[in-house]
Amino acid sequence: MFITFEGPEGSGKTTQIRRLAEFLREGGHEVLCTREPGGTPISDQIRAVITNLENTAMHPRTEILLFQASRAQHVEELIRPASEAGKLVLCDRYADSTLAYQGYGHRYDLEMLRKLINFATGGLQPDLTILLDVDVEAGLRRKQKGSEWNRLDAYALEFHRRVREGYFELVRNNPERWVVVDAGRPPDAVQSDLRQILTERLAGK
Repeated sequence: MFITFEGPEGSGKTTQIRRLAEFLREGGHEVLCTREPGGTPISDQIRAVITNLENTAMHPRTEILLFQASRAQHVEELIRPASEAGKLVLCDRYADSTLAYQGYGHRYDLEMLRKLINFATGGLQPDLTILLDVDVEAGLRRKQKGSEWNRLDAYALEFHRRVREGYFELVRNNPERWVVVDAGRPPDAVQSDLRQILTERLAGK
């Protein structure tokens, strides 16, 4: 089962995914945790270019293509083999991030982006996507307190607001794949919801 986690900056995805993976492993599941951009040595090298705060001259089209290059390697080297081997794959961001950030955030054509994504992923789609939603300003304040403030985090507030609204549009357009979780609550409450969601989904598999 391939499960992706999306959300605005500061939604706590990384911490929640790690805790959820521990819970699932304790339940006897073989779990792979990964992230985008990154996940493989080649993809991590591309991530370093994308997120570097010094790369302020990067054009949005360059950003889009770098994300797809990283994703193509990630899918073929890691995600697809793990899924085919029967592992639970938990991925911190995936293709929907491109639609939210570069589509709604940068206002690039969504159909063009979907074609690029389909090429990069070979058509691989998640079985379930969880949106960890948080107020944009609150999320950015959380992120600033951490250690991974990057080039995309530094975009204008209005950009991040468009990203969040874009996520909700994606949910509306494909509600059977998405589950929205309020990530503005205490971490333990968020984790409890995630465990319930996955337990129910795996029981009905």
